[in-house]
Amino acid sequence: MGYLSKAAAAALFLTLFLVSHQTKAEDFNSLFNNNNATNSDEVVARNLAGGKCNWFRGSWVYDASHYPPYDSNCPFIDPEFNCQKYGRPDKSYLKYRWQPFSCSLPRFNGLNMLQKWRGKKIMFVGDSLSQNQWQSLTCMLHSWVPNSKYSFIPLRNGIASVTFQDYGVQILLYHTTYLVDLDSEKVGRVLKLDSIRGGNAWKGMDVLIFDTWHWWTHTGRTQPWDYIQDGGKLYKDMNRLVAFYKGLTTWGRWVDRNVNPSKTKVFFQGISPIHYE
Repeated sequence: MGYLSKAAAAALFLTLFLVSHQTKAEDFNSLFNNNNATNSDEVVARNLAGGKCNWFRGSWVYDASHYPPYDSNCPFIDPEFNCQKYGRPDKSYLKYRWQPFSCSLPRFNGLNMLQKWRGKKIMFVGDSLSQNQWQSLTCMLHSWVPNSKYSFIPLRNGIASVTFQDYGVQILLYHTTYLVDLDSEKVGRVLKLDSIRGGNAWKGMDVLIFDTWHWWTHTGRTQPWDYIQDGGKLYKDMNRLVAFYKGLTTWGRWVDRNVNPSKTKVFFQGISPIHYE
């Protein structure tokens, strides 16, 4: 199975649920017939939540009967993320599943998603967290329709895609560490807090799923820029939280100006921790 932290796996499943259905808890309950609680703790939790299922509040539980939604033979996993194929000795982490306090989640149904989202485009935009989740989603869908025709364009010049041709569903990745532009200029590498020219590639999607964070904190040899540009001025450095705020403000303005909410769903996943040295 590819690299995915448990937190990232939960975020992916919940994002997929929100993508596939209306973003209301009551719709979740009615769709999967989970209105009848199975134990007193679940009844209490649901009553406290006003009769709705809050699937974001829960915990990871070990379940010996649980099995991963895809295996290491998925054609879309990069070698560095393919833990089982390349020697991870333990497998107990594959037996954990997310259990909300006030209801139960059904297993992901890839065929159902492909049928519901026929002809649609979904794009992940961000750093390696987005890359992990793009790979996991494409693998989860492929495991449900292993004999379905697909086209696969590996990550090249920052863009990758998998298209399930029998359904016309395209899952894309736009790899960007900051969301705002990082350009090479005469003075060096410049992080531009008020520019998103790369956003032209994000237009025309039915779903956009964004993330950015840990690269904003990098210093020294892992810092991929030489200067920060803000309002036409160059800075050698600035408070990183201020820079992050300014960059996300630019991103938010881009969304407001370029996305029609009646046609495109937009999600911001949260943050990805540093997971390598």
